[in-house]
Amino acid sequence: MQNSATEHHTTPAMPTPAVPRLERQRLHDTVVEHLRNLIVEAVLPPGTKLNERELCETMGISRTPLREALKVLAVEGLIEISPNRGASVYKMSETEIRETFEFMSGLEALAGELACQRVTAVEVAEIKALHYAMLACKAQGDLPGYYSRNQEIHDRINLAARNSVLHETYLSMNRRLQALRFKSNFKPEKWDSAAHDHDEMVKALEARDGKALAAVLRQHLLDKRDAVMDMQTP
Repeated sequence: MQNSATEHHTTPAMPTPAVPRLERQRLHDTVVEHLRNLIVEAVLPPGTKLNERELCETMGISRTPLREALKVLAVEGLIEISPNRGASVYKMSETEIRETFEFMSGLEALAGELACQRVTAVEVAEIKALHYAMLACKAQGDLPGYYSRNQEIHDRINLAARNSVLHETYLSMNRRLQALRFKSNFKPEKWDSAAHDHDEMVKALEARDGKALAAVLRQHLLDKRDAVMDMQTP
């Protein structure tokens, strides 16, 4: 019996190290984020055909992580993949631009109203800190820095609404508009107006005035729509 029991105490197999998988995931996320930023900042404008060889050489990666990243961006609506023509940056029609901004204006207004009911004092303080950092970037003429903080403010207001369905819908739709939202600040007067809107957003959030914040956010998105539509070539 002792021998039989001993036979059952075999040395367990060592688990497969997780590091390679984590490294691969990190590379995947990095490539996706890098390409997304290139699209948002118009380094890769709408309609641009993507040359896989050039992108791989520029980023120092193989085609496998690049193609995986392109698939993710295609799901997000930023990239269009054609069996015959390859991948290109998706170009929204004027109707899509107008309708998507109008839809987003409603989503952000709802998020603002709910956020004023549910936001914490700590969250308000963090959003204010981001606001001041955003204005500092504007003073330095740093549009990418401004935009990243700007977008985080919108994201945090949306998260403060404490509504997962709203947040998931917002993320999905906003990915398609990020490049256009970035582009809407190219003209100094539009950038000044957008920054002023953010002043009003912070004031309304501090006061927990849901109606005021909803109204500012709604008009902010509609103004973005108008700015982008004005920049479209006839």
